[in-house]
Amino acid sequence: MHEDGKGGGDRAASPEPASGVEQPAFLALERELTVLLRRARASQGEMAREVHPDLEPSAYGLLVRLEECGRQRATELAAYIGVGKATMSRQLRALEQLGLVGREPDPADGRAWLVTLTEEGRRRVSRVREARRARYAGRLADWDPAEVDELARLLNRLNRGTEK
Repeated sequence: MHEDGKGGGDRAASPEPASGVEQPAFLALERELTVLLRRARASQGEMAREVHPDLEPSAYGLLVRLEECGRQRATELAAYIGVGKATMSRQLRALEQLGLVGREPDPADGRAWLVTLTEEGRRRVSRVREARRARYAGRLADWDPAEVDELARLLNRLNRGTEK
């Protein structure tokens, strides 16, 4: 008998996990995030090809950032995306050659340049993003709008937490 007076049978006491990361909720979270991220990477490649057949998948996020935030220095973009200056320079050259971005002098610092979407780049990125939002709306059509809001809120909280 256990000390609580209830029969315990022959089950051996299972040790408590050393940390909370082994708990079923965190295992499920890790599994679902892995699936989500794998699908997001594949989707990013598809969206990049929709913007331009020669666009590298990793450059799609850069175009979205420029659409959302407007013109920025290459160093700001590199920090946001999490790549080095050489990688950013290579990506920007490729985007310029495709006619999707341009550079203009930074009025605050004559030595620096600001990267901006061209009109063609803006048109293509907007078209792809609108189509993506329509796909999300279709896939989540049977969700309660409050659930969609809650998912967006929780993902935002997760993203803010990973920025630290």
